[in-house]
Amino acid sequence: MRVHLLKSKIHNAIVTSGDLEYEGSITIDSELLDLATMIPNEKVLCVNNNNGERFETYIIEGRAGSREIQLNGAAARCALPGDEIIIMAFAEVEAEKAREFKPMILIVDKQNNPKRRHLVGEEDNPL
Repeated sequence: MRVHLLKSKIHNAIVTSGDLEYEGSITIDSELLDLATMIPNEKVLCVNNNNGERFETYIIEGRAGSREIQLNGAAARCALPGDEIIIMAFAEVEAEKAREFKPMILIVDKQNNPKRRHLVGEEDNPL
């Protein structure tokens, strides 16, 4: 049996822009993706801390250092620029390994600069 677990998340990211005309997705600065162990085209669940909206989409790699968190297509209707969101990726893990699995957590500041990074249950690593 396989269990669906949190693999990684970017916590308290600020939406920087939206593009309703794009086909869909969320564009994320490639440096943030690397720190959060996320990859382009990966499915993510996003939660808007401002209005409670939850939506799924997929990742597009943004320019390194841009600190961009852009919602595209229909997802752009789920959060406005300035809204705080949590971006979560999941993985299927064999049940016998699930208890030892530790998700990567990346916490960013109000400008989407990385502040801290850690595996769940381990000590924070300030960035």
